[in-house]
Amino acid sequence: MQKDYIHIILADDDEDDRQFFTEAFEELKINTRVNTFNDGVELMDYLNSPEAILPNVLFLDLNMPKKNGIECLHEIKRNEKFNDIAIAIFSTSSSEEHIEETFVNGANIYIKKPSDFATLKKVLSDVVTINWQYHTSGLNKDNFLLRI
Repeated sequence: MQKDYIHIILADDDEDDRQFFTEAFEELKINTRVNTFNDGVELMDYLNSPEAILPNVLFLDLNMPKKNGIECLHEIKRNEKFNDIAIAIFSTSSSEEHIEETFVNGANIYIKKPSDFATLKKVLSDVVTINWQYHTSGLNKDNFLLRI
């Protein structure tokens, strides 16, 4: 079944970040459907359920309780069912260690959470409109970190 929208999922334990994220997509002129989850356990329970509608793009916060973003990334990458999901790490951290670890473990892009709403909208618009097949075919560390 062909969808006429871009399905987005955000897993983030920060309620304000989830709110800003959904509000940004509501203001963008892109046909999206956004679902949010409070932590990695909720996310993985959903993705592994038979009725799950898999996202086109999954935004993963790194620092979440119960199951963090790295643990989710490992679990997702081990399951062929999830091969077509583009994974954007969406974190307040800009540590080289986190960037390197998520790159090596198969994330598609790393985004440091913007501090203002206008930049957040720009970042989300850019990420959602990327041609992921092209973007990831030549993936290297230089184009992995989204710089704004």
